[in-house]
Amino acid sequence: MSVSEIGRICKTVHEVDERTAILVDNCYGEFTETIEPGNVGADLVAGSLIKNPGGGLTPTGGYIAGREDLVEAASYRLTSPGIGAEAGASPDGHRLLYQGLFIAPHTVAQAMKTAVFCSRLLELMGYKTHPEYDAVRSDIIQMIEFGTPNLLEKFCRGLQAGSPVDSFVTPVAWDMPGYDHPVIMAAGTFIQGASIELSADGPIREPYSVYVQGGLTFESGKTGIMTAASYLDEGVDDE
Repeated sequence: MSVSEIGRICKTVHEVDERTAILVDNCYGEFTETIEPGNVGADLVAGSLIKNPGGGLTPTGGYIAGREDLVEAASYRLTSPGIGAEAGASPDGHRLLYQGLFIAPHTVAQAMKTAVFCSRLLELMGYKTHPEYDAVRSDIIQMIEFGTPNLLEKFCRGLQAGSPVDSFVTPVAWDMPGYDHPVIMAAGTFIQGASIELSADGPIREPYSVYVQGGLTFESGKTGIMTAASYLDEGVDDE
């Protein structure tokens, strides 16, 4: 949803009961628009620092922001009453957190540019994409529908091959906790699980869609997408 859509929901809910607190999972949405959900009525927003707001530099962590009393209550829940944020998680130095936040708007712009390139290239190759390349975007995620498990797996293997880390690894679909179907994931990332870096995943079920996100730089993102596309276009053997 766009921030404006979230704002309309917040307005409706608060008109019914102003005491209701609205929490928005803001993962993948930070810095993709000029305003954030907190500007349009969300009481709390939360997200991951190994996604957009970490800029690809922050090694771990998350954030909660919003109404002061609710942030305080959350900090008590995460630690203990009376201590709260005064004794929260403290990684070895905070430089990467601040530097990551500083670089994050530029990094998100690179990821969005990569997503637009991905959408247009795969559209030209005949695949269905969402959002389309010229659509207004509110997050960094790009969906591509392949229609067959073979093509989905080939794309993920190509993306892995075009990654800066672990490019020699071959992703395979496997059962994962919380999913009803096997899932294949590609993520040759410097920080494990950092989906602001170029990565992709998809469940092995119809319509066999993959969800691509990230790209620290457009140049590296473009390389990864083109490598993945070459696995489709040239019929690279699954083995």
